[in-house]
Amino acid sequence: MEIRVLKYFLMVAREENITKAANLLHLTQPTLSRQLMQLEEELGVSLFRRSKHRIILTEDGMLLRRRAEEIVALADKTKDDFLHRQEQLAGTIAIGSGELQSSRFLTQLLTAFQSENPLVTFSIYSGNSDNIKERIERGLLDVGLLQEPVDIAKYSFIRTPVREQWGVLVNEDSELSAKSSISPADLVGVPLIMPGRENLQNELYNWFGAHSENLHIIASGNLLYNLASLARDSGACVFTLNMVCRYPGLHFIPLSPGLESGTVLVWKKTQTFSPASAAFIDYSKKYISGIF
Repeated sequence: MEIRVLKYFLMVAREENITKAANLLHLTQPTLSRQLMQLEEELGVSLFRRSKHRIILTEDGMLLRRRAEEIVALADKTKDDFLHRQEQLAGTIAIGSGELQSSRFLTQLLTAFQSENPLVTFSIYSGNSDNIKERIERGLLDVGLLQEPVDIAKYSFIRTPVREQWGVLVNEDSELSAKSSISPADLVGVPLIMPGRENLQNELYNWFGAHSENLHIIASGNLLYNLASLARDSGACVFTLNMVCRYPGLHFIPLSPGLESGTVLVWKKTQTFSPASAAFIDYSKKYISGIF
């Protein structure tokens, strides 16, 4: 299975039309069709279902598309790492980060590093800690900014100086919106939207204490914009970190007793890094130690 052929497959999957894909790839249609047929024969599956106006991925095709995207991304990243082994530091560093207050600290770190290494660029992936760890394991990310609690036994890490404050987004017309803080008792029987990560849910259950048995949870998820939209329409409260962002119709109120999370910058202990990534990790250690 060649990287080149996987790129052909991804182009056809995107365009849903062999003629358009062939034109974009600067190939003849018969050549592209032959490459796809050989790929199907190699894998022993049908990747496409053909109709009058377009071609559609089969279930096997959708599985290959996900895997091919990761393989091509990793191959491109590896090629980039080798191309930039030169005297002046250059290359692309792949970094993952959640929606966090610490993201502002991360951007300051990236800016400081790039000011000293202007040929270095960053590829930033947004996701929760579980998504980011998975991509680090697959070699798609060099470094990740993770929200605690999180299992980092397999990683080297630096703890950032930022503490994340928990609270709830409530509707502005709710009786709760007049409060300066929210207690566990305030939320008993109130529709609640929880974070998607199980270990964060456990942290919140511990905060509720005995009240955790009387919760009315209507949803969970990991993208705050979507959860905030649901909260506006349903009248629910969303558990979230204080992002200092405005969501029309909603008001952030901190928890009482207060609940905070830390964040860590992590990378694999056993991984061999490109010069740019290795330099960034070393710079991060010095940058953070200078803040404490």
